[in-house]
Amino acid sequence: MTTNQNQNLQWALTALNSRNLVLHNVTFCLCQPVSGCHQETEKSIIINISEEAFSCFSQLLEALRATKSSLHIMEFHNVVWRLPQVKELSNLLDSSFNVKQLVFQRNNFSVECLLEISDMMKKNSVIKELMFSESSIGSVGAGLIASALKQNRSLEELQIWEDSIGSKGAEELSKMIEANATLKLLTVFDSNSITATPLISAVLARNRSMEVHVWTGKQREKSSKVVEFVHASCTLRIYRLDISGACRVACALGWNSTVKSLDMTGVRLKSRWAREFRWVLEQNRSLKEVNLSRTCLKDKGIVYVAAGLFKNQSLECLYLDGNWFGGIGIEHLLCPLSRFGTLQNQANLTLKSVTIGGGRTRFGRNGLAAITQMLTTNQSVIRLGIYDDESLRPEDIIKIFKSLETNATLKFLSLRGCKGVDGDLVLHTILEILQVNPWIEDIDLTRTPLQNSGKTEGIGLKLGQNGRSEPDTDLLKDIPMTVPKSCRVFLCGQDYAGKTTLCNSILHNISSSKLPYIDQLRMLRNPVEHAVKTAGIKIKNCKDEDTKISIWNLAGQHELYSLHDLMFPGHGSASLFIIVASLFRRPSNREPKSPVEIEEEIQYWLRFIVSNSRRAVQQCMLPNVTAVLTHTDKINQIENLQGTINAIQGLRDKFTGYVEFYPNVFTTDARSSGMVSKLSHHIKRTSKTVLERVPRVYELCNDLIQALSDWRSENYNKPVMKWKDFCDICQIKILSLRVRSRSDNKEKVDMRRRAVALCLHHIGELIYFDELGFLILDLEWFCCEVLGQLIKLDARKQNSAEHNGFSSRKELEKILRGSLHSQIPGMGSKVFENLEPSDLVRMMMKLELCYEQDPSDPNSLLLIPSTLEEGRERTPRWVSSTPDCVYAGRHLKCDDSSHMFLTPSFFPCLQVHLHNKIMRLKSDHGATYILEKHLIMINVNGMHIRIELGGKLGYYIDVLFCSTKSLTETLRFFQHIIVPAIQTQCRGVTLTENIIRLECVKNLTHPRYRKTQAIPIQQLKQAMLSVPAESMYNYQHTWGSVSDSGRTVLRESFDLARDLLSDDDFREVLHRRCHDLHNLAVELQVPLENNLEGNVPSSSISAQANSNVDPTFVGIAKGVEEVLQRLKIIEQDIRDLKQEIQGLRILEHRLLYELHRKVNYLVNYSVQLEERKVPNMFYFVRTENYSRRLVTTMISGMNALRLHMLCEYRGEMHVVEEQIGCEMMQVDNNSVKCLAPYMKKFMKLLTFALKIGAHLAAGMGEMIPDLSREVARLVESPMLGAGAGAGAAAAAGVVGAAAIGGSRGLNRSKGDNEHDLRLAQQWVMDFLREQRCFTGKQIAEKFGLWRIRYRDDGRIAWVCARHLCTRGNEIVQLPV
Repeated sequence: MTTNQNQNLQWALTALNSRNLVLHNVTFCLCQPVSGCHQETEKSIIINISEEAFSCFSQLLEALRATKSSLHIMEFHNVVWRLPQVKELSNLLDSSFNVKQLVFQRNNFSVECLLEISDMMKKNSVIKELMFSESSIGSVGAGLIASALKQNRSLEELQIWEDSIGSKGAEELSKMIEANATLKLLTVFDSNSITATPLISAVLARNRSMEVHVWTGKQREKSSKVVEFVHASCTLRIYRLDISGACRVACALGWNSTVKSLDMTGVRLKSRWAREFRWVLEQNRSLKEVNLSRTCLKDKGIVYVAAGLFKNQSLECLYLDGNWFGGIGIEHLLCPLSRFGTLQNQANLTLKSVTIGGGRTRFGRNGLAAITQMLTTNQSVIRLGIYDDESLRPEDIIKIFKSLETNATLKFLSLRGCKGVDGDLVLHTILEILQVNPWIEDIDLTRTPLQNSGKTEGIGLKLGQNGRSEPDTDLLKDIPMTVPKSCRVFLCGQDYAGKTTLCNSILHNISSSKLPYIDQLRMLRNPVEHAVKTAGIKIKNCKDEDTKISIWNLAGQHELYSLHDLMFPGHGSASLFIIVASLFRRPSNREPKSPVEIEEEIQYWLRFIVSNSRRAVQQCMLPNVTAVLTHTDKINQIENLQGTINAIQGLRDKFTGYVEFYPNVFTTDARSSGMVSKLSHHIKRTSKTVLERVPRVYELCNDLIQALSDWRSENYNKPVMKWKDFCDICQIKILSLRVRSRSDNKEKVDMRRRAVALCLHHIGELIYFDELGFLILDLEWFCCEVLGQLIKLDARKQNSAEHNGFSSRKELEKILRGSLHSQIPGMGSKVFENLEPSDLVRMMMKLELCYEQDPSDPNSLLLIPSTLEEGRERTPRWVSSTPDCVYAGRHLKCDDSSHMFLTPSFFPCLQVHLHNKIMRLKSDHGATYILEKHLIMINVNGMHIRIELGGKLGYYIDVLFCSTKSLTETLRFFQHIIVPAIQTQCRGVTLTENIIRLECVKNLTHPRYRKTQAIPIQQLKQAMLSVPAESMYNYQHTWGSVSDSGRTVLRESFDLARDLLSDDDFREVLHRRCHDLHNLAVELQVPLENNLEGNVPSSSISAQANSNVDPTFVGIAKGVEEVLQRLKIIEQDIRDLKQEIQGLRILEHRLLYELHRKVNYLVNYSVQLEERKVPNMFYFVRTENYSRRLVTTMISGMNALRLHMLCEYRGEMHVVEEQIGCEMMQVDNNSVKCLAPYMKKFMKLLTFALKIGAHLAAGMGEMIPDLSREVARLVESPMLGAGAGAGAAAAAGVVGAAAIGGSRGLNRSKGDNEHDLRLAQQWVMDFLREQRCFTGKQIAEKFGLWRIRYRDDGRIAWVCARHLCTRGNEIVQLPV
């Protein structure tokens, strides 16, 4: 028996030594009854060794070491290790580089053996997996293994099964985990669950990326898992831990970044653990999901959890169902997810899913209130679950669903197993809420009485409908329109005009007052000297039948004028203006105003109304204006008012077409009910007329007005509404503004809501400015208490010497805070809780009423330009003025300054808008910005700029430049930056651009002297176009002199046009001249050279960035070289410009020569036809407003025309002065047929010749009302045929030979053109015979022309008396 066994083991030794076996897996089973070998697979062998053959064990290990086989796995079962065998194993593993897995199952180790294994593992760098199973290594073995693994960097898996390592061994392993970062899997099965705590705590604390499984189980007990951490899914599951262990794990989670999901379902927890977990929630940034279901947490523990949620910014899911807390716990839990005021921010915005209920949870009154508050105000929770609750009643469920009306974030609601979900009323409420809340995607009612009764099918259908997309149509398109029901009356006037008293009297007359009228009279009869000026804009409302009339009492103080533009009615707003003027300078004296003073006062308000009304995108009707004169009780005789009334009537005539001025002027004593009643009746009647004429509004506006009123009643009469609250009202109460499906385009619905809000703003029901985030519902509070306080802010008190007029943000907010706590009767303490002073500051910045000195500083100083005072600069000078500086100035003037002006808010808003625009360039160019009341000083990119507001009522702006850049660069900055900023602030007011005299700019001449030293830029360009091409480059504009009290301030001088215009403007003139020459060449059939047909090249002068010159000889040399290079570029550009002008001059001479040749041919054409017994060159004029206008359109049926003839002297054709001509009573079809082709060609060429400055037909240009427009119309209009009855014949321009040769665009033969000319000449001869004007004497009397023959060529022409006398040696007069 023994011999056979040895032979079997001997076979194994022989096979190993012969290296015939290629083994990957070897299993040693000792203490077997029989020794032997069993080869399971080709690469796997099991070796059984009995106790008698134990000596062979060492031989086999040695044989394995000697073979150096590719062994991967070694397993040892039931081995009682001795030190020699352990050393043999150690030698084997040291020599083998393939063994990856080492398994010890039911082995027995002495301490010396464990120590040897520990030393072996310290050195080994190959083994990846090590497992001890039922080997009783105990805490000592665990400690030795741990000490080895502290140094080992190759082992990835360690498993210790059913070995009681105890808490001490677990602690040693935890220390190993702190040092070892390569271990990927740790599995421990121990009889005591306490071993799990230190292991998992170390893994969590050190953020190890290892998988941990800890099991426990005693003999004859079912094993169970204690803790599990799966790094792949970042999930930590705790199945069983005592409270101390749970607290230790919680501490380890505080700074952990590997766990994203924590599941402690079923672990019994206490408030002690919750206190530690609060710190975890506050510190941890990776935890996304926490499941604490059925953990027996009570109110105290939930309070700790809730406290942690206040600071937590990562947790997304929290499951707390099945616990033992009540209403207090729910109240605290949902507090960080709720808002308790519109100014309060929600503490936690990351938590998306919450479940509560079940177990011993009892909601109670506090819990229900907390749920409804959370659902009403929460902005983050997507999923809410209330499970298996028995405490909520059906009415409580209804309250929960009612709170979802305005919730746009919750998508999933689960009431699984809730007993209170029962009854038709609950079902009806759910369906009703789904009607206004389409964002809910699913409602889980599993195991509820409502589902058990089969009534939830309708809920599912409605949820499906909310998920389907609605047709993309404009919901506002089909909404019916209606006449507006509210009209605004603006009381305009200076301070002490009696507007407030008049307003009170009007209110009493229109609607019944709460106070007896005798009490009002007693109040109004107080001495007017004690009257207090109205602060800000006061608004009073009254009703006339179904019409609401709002009376806006505009403040009369000058410092408040800048508010008026902000409150001016927009497009389509029903409004009328009452201009109130007092007959006395002050109510306290009897010093009357002169008619001129009252006229200027009313004219200011008329210009203000016209200027603002033109800002509307589309002016649907003229502003309705009525004039009222107050304090008439102090005038003895009404005749004394006649001069004033006549002056007002003159203003009415002046502003005809701009406003609708009521013809009668009301004279009244504001305290007299009888005198005010007529004005009140006029207001009521006019209001109804205006409401019928203004554009219709949506009917839903009236519904919204009532809804907004109800909202204020329910919310402590708050004056301000957040935009979200407005959207909630639209969603709940206005069907047309409701998001009806989750697939609806929310952006389009939001645009509709904004359009409706803007409509309400225009009709005066609220104040809404886009992007501010709130709506002003109390207009009087906003205008008087807020804006009135801002405008009256005295910047001088803000240490202006130090801050240059800037105010501190704290001081400004202090003033605003005072307005927020205004003592308005009937308002509670919560009136202004949804608005803070910082919101008002932000609103001011959005409206460009102020700006920050340093936007990057949250405590930056603020500047309100409207509070600035006049500057004290006596002698203004340029900050930096060198001989190389370029000067330029532009004078922007109101085109119609007699009716419009730049309103008081224009310049303060421009100061802010331009500041914001310039400061964007600061990062690139480094800009400085200084303000005074009517002055802006800018220094940017080497340009010093002064922008001055001028004129008595601000009707012009002067922009002055002192620049180190070229003139073109400077004026481009003006056109691209400054002009758009100005146009943005004065929409509707047209500004004309004028060029200021350079001497005035250089010396900063006082505005009163330089106001006459400007020329319109278009006039200068037109003057350059009127001179020959060779004179354009050196064209000079002459400035007149300016004197003051006999002292010469400015002498007469001139500036070259090229110094006044930029390269862009100068080249525009060249382009226009080139274009005119091109058109004339086309008409004259003159071929163009290639270089003249191309575009005029753009300027080659490019701006180069200023660079610092190195203070060395090399640096200076380089600087000089750069300057010389720039001079070369400028000289080349000037040569190119002169070359272009020379080319234009050559072309111009060619065209003029051809023009004169063809005109002479036309004059002398068809000498045989009646031997030139009548002149050929004729035209028609019409007298309008004592001036003659050239007829540019001839239509059958025209009358009152006069036929005139031109002097035909060759090369000097012109209009004959004081020519009588012949009257043409009516144009018939035959006349149109004969004259249309001739006039078309003749007048067209005449226009082109005038545009290029050809001195032909002198005097004709004065009779063309708009030369450019006529030419454009002629060039673009289709050519007329010669058929009878053709509607019109275009006629514009200058002498032309098109009647001879025709143009390339006419496509007509030479015979056709000759026929047209014969037809026209024959018509003239017939017409003159009818007029009895056929003899030479008669023609001389009517036209001042005499028939002559040239001595040199014998041609015949008709010339004027001047040529007949001065050219007598060249011509011979011929009788007719």
